[in-house]
Amino acid sequence: MNPRHLPDNLEIRRSGAPVPYRLALAEMEARAAAIRAGEREELFWALEHPPVYTAGTSADPAEMLDPRFEVVEAGRGGRYTYHGPGQRIGYLQLDLAERGRDVRRFVHGLEDWVIATLAGFGVEGRSIEDRVGIWTQGPDGAEAKIGAIGVRVRRWVTLHGFSVNIDPDLSHFEGIVPCGIAEYGVTSLAQLGLAISPEEWDEALLARMPAFLAGLSGRSGEDSP
Repeated sequence: MNPRHLPDNLEIRRSGAPVPYRLALAEMEARAAAIRAGEREELFWALEHPPVYTAGTSADPAEMLDPRFEVVEAGRGGRYTYHGPGQRIGYLQLDLAERGRDVRRFVHGLEDWVIATLAGFGVEGRSIEDRVGIWTQGPDGAEAKIGAIGVRVRRWVTLHGFSVNIDPDLSHFEGIVPCGIAEYGVTSLAQLGLAISPEEWDEALLARMPAFLAGLSGRSGEDSP
């Protein structure tokens, strides 16, 4: 019996050691093709990467301030993002053709899922209209970004997902304008005084995954891949 009440046709993968970004990207592309062909089950993959800057389809070269790490074109939406140790990532490979065919609902569902997980640790996260990501109040009282969301949907199969700053080196974000938003800083659970392991974060996230999946069904939205 699945104690989390997750579908049997959904693989849960949790990687401890950092996974090179290009390797993860290739695996996502291959998995998406296999899901479309009906050859593999859906996937949720929790992992971290070695330090890397990734460029979304709207990345502005002027926002790459210091390319101290490898820069990789990600193929997802959005602009420049940093990934590195201490930042936990959740990649989702879901077949939206079987889950309501609503891209907007999927993205909002990701936001709500992360926000609910943060709330379980006593952190008030929020999404803000016209500003990508998950936001909270930093230790100085100013608004700061604690999570990023960047997705791609191809023939109704999702790629990429979200990241949350558990305890990364926040100075690494200084090499870019994160997600094109220069007015606000970034923060982490550690900077907010919370010592949370990747394993604890994963467990809290997975406990709330059934609610996220249940929310994906419903009336189709206006978005289409």
